[in-house]
Amino acid sequence: MPEPFSINIPDDVLNDLAARLAMSRIPARSATGWCAGTDPDYLRELVAYWREGFDWRARQRDLNKFPQFTAEVDGRLVHFVHLRAAGDRSGPPLPLILTHGWPSSFVEMLTIARMLADPAAHGAPPGAVAFDVVVPSLPGFLFSEAPGPSASTADHTAATWAKLMTEVLGYERFGAYGGDVGSQVTDFLAAQYPNLVAGMYTHHPCLHPVDREHPPLSEAETAYLADRAAQPDDDSAYSAVQATRPDTLAAALLDSPSGLAAWIVEKYRAWGDCDGDLESRFDKDLLLTVITLYWVTGSIGTSFQPYYDDAHTPPLPAVTVPAGVTVTREDAAYPREFAQRTYRDLRSWREAQSGRHFLPLEEPAVIASHLRDFFSTLA
Repeated sequence: MPEPFSINIPDDVLNDLAARLAMSRIPARSATGWCAGTDPDYLRELVAYWREGFDWRARQRDLNKFPQFTAEVDGRLVHFVHLRAAGDRSGPPLPLILTHGWPSSFVEMLTIARMLADPAAHGAPPGAVAFDVVVPSLPGFLFSEAPGPSASTADHTAATWAKLMTEVLGYERFGAYGGDVGSQVTDFLAAQYPNLVAGMYTHHPCLHPVDREHPPLSEAETAYLADRAAQPDDDSAYSAVQATRPDTLAAALLDSPSGLAAWIVEKYRAWGDCDGDLESRFDKDLLLTVITLYWVTGSIGTSFQPYYDDAHTPPLPAVTVPAGVTVTREDAAYPREFAQRTYRDLRSWREAQSGRHFLPLEEPAVIASHLRDFFSTLA
């Protein structure tokens, strides 16, 4: 049975963090700005604010306004937020499970969770459908226990989510949405449990369909894949390290909060739709909420496990349940026919004019409206 959960980080953990921040050693600059990674000047500024201006207790109170729970699934605790649909309804609401990615957390989904559970209070048109919303922390992330060896693959996590939604929460049918690592989990959830999943949605559609040859690639698909192959490979080192030497990297990041901050914020700047201006999309309080959660839970190392285990992920079967995709600026040239190689019942194809990798944080109203439109037809 689910147990109520509140975040309450002990003072000694925060005091230790403050002491470590006070002793931070910021690296010398190797190149201009962010060319060689996190800009040392920005890191110095962020660390100073983390130590002197950031109010963790206020952020903790904000997070605890969301109803949180833990439940044991296959012998491991899973942490999740569970919002009930607001307002009067003629029948039970369709539940949705929203899955975050890396280097993110359940925080990424909280704004859209509120919009979906209580649309009337968040600017939706009159009569907008409300949903029950479940936002779990991925296994090994923050307050969810890490699974065993080779058990962080997307298919394993999908099995955990299926049990969470049905055996723990008692839902017979539900919808699913995710991005980044969460998109892989969502794909497998839909592919493996079509009797449970009413439909699925993603803003990171599958890049590796089982069969790329039949039917033959279209002109748009050929151009898209050629363009991807021609892109400079200057942003994959993080993945290679996390997939091959996660414990070595974790040893450094678990010991240095400034190092942890540098590792994470560089990805928000590189992957967000911010044109190099990080805080035009993600203010310091948001960034430090995510970073502090990783720090106080000591979970950055276990958050690497999906990368290390990825080689054990089986090929994704075709997804036959109703599917929807929002294409962001990150994948602007991704053709619909390429998506249809994986999603055989592709019912919704939308484009977001703004926002990229962290779409629920960058453009929450946009993706919430897309999800509401899609899942309303399946409720």
